[in-house]
Amino acid sequence: MTVTSDEAQITAPVALTCGEPSGIGPEIALKAWQTLRDSLPFFLIGDRHHLPHGAPFVEITCPKEALEASRHALPLLQHGFAAPAASGKPAAENAGGVIETIEIAVDLVKSGAASAICTAPINKKALKDGAGFAYPGHTEFLAHLAGVERVVMMLASPEIRVVPTTIHIPLKDVPKVLSAELLRETLLITDAGLKQDFGISQPRLAVAGLNPHAGEGGAMGNEEITFIAPLLKELRKQGLNIKGPLPADTMFHAAARAQYDVAVCMYHDQALIPIKTLDFDRGVNITLGLPFVRTSPDHGTAFDIAGQNRANPSSLIEALKLAAQMARARRKGR
Repeated sequence: MTVTSDEAQITAPVALTCGEPSGIGPEIALKAWQTLRDSLPFFLIGDRHHLPHGAPFVEITCPKEALEASRHALPLLQHGFAAPAASGKPAAENAGGVIETIEIAVDLVKSGAASAICTAPINKKALKDGAGFAYPGHTEFLAHLAGVERVVMMLASPEIRVVPTTIHIPLKDVPKVLSAELLRETLLITDAGLKQDFGISQPRLAVAGLNPHAGEGGAMGNEEITFIAPLLKELRKQGLNIKGPLPADTMFHAAARAQYDVAVCMYHDQALIPIKTLDFDRGVNITLGLPFVRTSPDHGTAFDIAGQNRANPSSLIEALKLAAQMARARRKGR
């Protein structure tokens, strides 16, 4: 996932949405520009009044201006919000503005004016309270804007890539939601995404079992026997390079990780605990299955430290780098 300066030169810059302006988004956007500058041009969509005091920025009128402007200051595509941003205290009046920046970014990437979208963290409760936001999060809203029914969440870092098949549901509901069809769609979208967005011609997928020890022959659960193993066998016949179902407790040490390109897990924590343990600061959230590239830092709005110049921009920097890398892979594969 390392991106050099030469590799980072792209025909269109990456669009960065401001996210919740009362969180750490404005601060880490500025810090990301200070690190990347002209090595990886991007522009922020947001309100100049929400940037940290004294932040060097330059207003642009179109994305292509960011290619030159980013050498000197943070390029900003100005989008006025209804209210100021008070650190750690989201204003209901700003919810509509947050949603609008996402819509603008999608329009720009669809038109080719932006090469990819990187989204700073939003606060879903603030959007629901302030604008009746009807989606669980960025991922579902972006799928709606793209007209796509099924997408897959991938978390990636230089150490590991993981995909949870079920995401934000209680653990007790996982066996009810998990099905052969859901797993099939997840695996096919993941395989296609690694080919299209990462340039891996024959992706190696490792699939975890649902139960301890992958069910241990039915002694600890039978989902592996009834549908997981048969599905993987079927997909192997279709040409996918898949191992599993594997015991999750032996999948994530260094020697095991060297044997696959992505670990596909059955539920949220089974996937996210390994990546956050191995590489907490550099994890990137990716949405596979969209007609455009979308990445995001793997953290939230961090209201507790907003406005204190304490936020670590590492995850956002990695998200911007990966967005540019994935956009190049897509262009190369066309």
